[in-house]
Amino acid sequence: MLDLLETHKHFIMPHLCRGCTAVDFTMGNGHDTLFLSRSVGPEGKVLAFDIQKAALLSTAALLEKENAPKNYTLICDSHHRLRDYLSGSFRVGMFNLGFLPGGDKSITTLHETTLPAIEAAISLLERNGCLIVAVYPGHAEGAVEGRMVEELLSGYDRSRILTAKFMLVNSPSSPFFFLVEKG
Repeated sequence: MLDLLETHKHFIMPHLCRGCTAVDFTMGNGHDTLFLSRSVGPEGKVLAFDIQKAALLSTAALLEKENAPKNYTLICDSHHRLRDYLSGSFRVGMFNLGFLPGGDKSITTLHETTLPAIEAAISLLERNGCLIVAVYPGHAEGAVEGRMVEELLSGYDRSRILTAKFMLVNSPSSPFFFLVEKG
């Protein structure tokens, strides 16, 4: 069966290249950070954000265990503060909205910071770059975030920014994702 959260990597891969800069906007337990680190290689750069110290510790442990290239910076701060940590552009970015898997489910991403983070990400995204925004509508804030992200992305000029939504039609509470490509 189709796994949407693995499918998004299919869309990211053509945009990733050795030596480029990538951003994991919600590092969680570090699986996307590891994927990006390996994909951009030792000459690339990965920034990874999370507001929870537990996420940083879990991610650092995973990256060490998996012998990831030392091309990453783990940042304990909100993803909406991207511009405080990145002065240039980046090639690929990943958002997995919601809560830390295995963590406190009352601590979630919030539309108040997610929307400015996505706007900042799009403004710093390189031409021919790509963003993935995975949404988990199974909890109250996730449903709100999903609607608001869709509203935000639908307002971009299609000649500059392509946005698409991927979801299981017969499973509306399942995770879905948005693809953003900058032309």
